[in-house]
Amino acid sequence: MRFVAAALAVSVCAFPGIASAQAWPSKPVSMINPFAPGGGVDAFGRPLSVYLSKTLGQQFLVENLAGAGGTVGAAAAAKRPADGYNFFLGAVHHTIAESLYTKLPYSLERDFTPITVLAYVPNVVVVHPKHADTLKSLKELIAYAKANPGKLNYGSAGNGTTHHLAGELFKTMTGVDITHIPYKGAGPMMQDLIAGQVDMAFDGMSTSAPQIKAGKLKPLAVTTRERSFVAPNVPTMQEAGLTGYIVTTWYALWAPRGTPKEALERMHRETVKAMQAPELKQVWESQGATAGGEPPEEFGKLVRSEIAKWAQVVKDSGAKVDN
Repeated sequence: MRFVAAALAVSVCAFPGIASAQAWPSKPVSMINPFAPGGGVDAFGRPLSVYLSKTLGQQFLVENLAGAGGTVGAAAAAKRPADGYNFFLGAVHHTIAESLYTKLPYSLERDFTPITVLAYVPNVVVVHPKHADTLKSLKELIAYAKANPGKLNYGSAGNGTTHHLAGELFKTMTGVDITHIPYKGAGPMMQDLIAGQVDMAFDGMSTSAPQIKAGKLKPLAVTTRERSFVAPNVPTMQEAGLTGYIVTTWYALWAPRGTPKEALERMHRETVKAMQAPELKQVWESQGATAGGEPPEEFGKLVRSEIAKWAQVVKDSGAKVDN
């Protein structure tokens, strides 16, 4: 037995990567969500954290650090130790922030290592039911907004989010004047939208779907190429008459740059496995989402292409925020 123990010790020393891969995680893991509770990041990040806690034997804890369109939490995540016990739950919003905010204290590509996309979700144009008689379709919305400049407002999860830029793109393409109302996340925005304090939103389907089903919001169009399986009767923007308008929200997982390879690889492997589990599949489907799971290299390419795409939208729309 002493010989076997000595041999095992030698093998562990000879292959330290194997030992560390098997050991991770050996303590609780933090996952920073840069938005308020109740939004799209929570919708996918929290079920994932519960599943990983169960399967990996350590607590995966979601921390909500909201502010400035998700950039406050992103900046905090970038400064966390790159030790394999800190991860970042971000979104397409962070590719928009790269051009919208002129003085970001971090760089998405420089300070983070991409792991994978968690979910792709269509955005949906929704209005409060108080407008049900006058805004029955997207064409009626555009006509009303043109006839009443500045009278309608739209809520967003914050400056620099897809909710915000989807609205700016809509304004650019239609020539309407609607007022942007930013919040610290989709959760707080949704509360005011349901209460009628906000007229409309270009919201992610993950947070709007339950409200649409409950009759608390009226959907006018989805922003993806195809109709959403969670709301099949809602037309696309193309079908509703706005050709060329396509926006997709996605939520994803990063790690601070310099995180050990063993932790990155296992986190990717276990996250993909989790998204294939029946209980998480059901959650994703209920939100109208399609699972990601691509390798880090492919996700990195998506990040670069989205930064370029949204930089053009920011330029064309003239969108600005205060840093």
